[in-house]
Amino acid sequence: MLVSELTTFSFPTSIVYGPGSRNQLGEILKEQRIQKPLLVTDPGLVKTEAYTLIEQTLQRQNIDFVLATDVHPNPIEEDIETCGEIFKQNKCDGIIGLGGGSAMDAAKVIAVRVSHEGDIKEYEAQVGGYAKIKGPLAPIITIPTTAGTGSEVGRAGVITSHALGRKVIIFSPLLMPKKAVIDPELTVSLPPHLTAATGMDAFTHNLESLTSPEFHPLCDAIAVGGLELCIRFLERAVCDGSDLEARGNMMIAAIMGAVAFQKDLGAAHSLAHPLSTEFDVHHGLANAICLPATMRFNREAATAHYARVASLFGRPVHAMTGLEAADAAVEEVEALIKRIGITQRLRDFSVPEESLEMLSHKAFDDSCHKTNARACTQQDLLQLYKEVW
Repeated sequence: MLVSELTTFSFPTSIVYGPGSRNQLGEILKEQRIQKPLLVTDPGLVKTEAYTLIEQTLQRQNIDFVLATDVHPNPIEEDIETCGEIFKQNKCDGIIGLGGGSAMDAAKVIAVRVSHEGDIKEYEAQVGGYAKIKGPLAPIITIPTTAGTGSEVGRAGVITSHALGRKVIIFSPLLMPKKAVIDPELTVSLPPHLTAATGMDAFTHNLESLTSPEFHPLCDAIAVGGLELCIRFLERAVCDGSDLEARGNMMIAAIMGAVAFQKDLGAAHSLAHPLSTEFDVHHGLANAICLPATMRFNREAATAHYARVASLFGRPVHAMTGLEAADAAVEEVEALIKRIGITQRLRDFSVPEESLEMLSHKAFDDSCHKTNARACTQQDLLQLYKEVW
């Protein structure tokens, strides 16, 4: 592809990967000169085996840490303020984000909160707030316990602003975690329904990044690799949570999705975001519900990419036309979603039909659809909501 504008490629995150990699925490904190980290997670996670393993590791290595569990499944501004105060009061000097995307996103935004004045919304990426974020920031270590968002290697944190009635993206290269600890053993206790939902988040990141018309050939290759891993290992991880090979490969797929989506995303994410803020639908689950309809909408604009996806599922695309292969990809994705137990429609989450118009306006305000494979209007987004209602 010939492009007329300059672009920048970057993949700098340092990753420690493998079963038991959590045992490197002491060395990592010492390397980053963190003596008293704020451990940010959510109240549900502290009841899990994953949290116990991390707590035991920190205690065994004599690490003085402060626990902050005030993080909602979709983090809100108040979470950031509360955790920021805990950081300051206890004179912490670093942050560990432990959990899914919510905890890791919150960890990044907290790093901005404790070193910057004013309302956190002033630093929103969509209004140019990234230019206001100055270093140095408290160093961030991320430890995912799911395989979905890939926030462990990202440069952004997403929170919900009640004042604005939508999600706010806080972005800066300074928010890149200093180290990501990827330990598949921490995901073993994740229930099948959450394994499925977070896995489809990773799948959607890779797919929408691949089909985005933005130029980023490195991301394209990584997205294809991430999709292949999801296709090979997601169903296995859902069916057998103790399958460390499947768990580990899904964690890599999530990382690949997050690396790839620096190229940008698409309409499925614009549809999913308001479902989380307005009706608290899990983000990965919302993506899974909206993805097949979005793919059908994009089939003519993303034919070659979808044909590649169909081939990853093992379909004989060489014997098909481009559109036949694209349709095969949609069929395979729908079948995968059903096999991992996701069969809901929006009505199953008490989303009233009369709210779809409101949701479509919020989806159109979301920036992700601007890099969708096919340009879409607010009415297009409304029609997509109707198809999955």
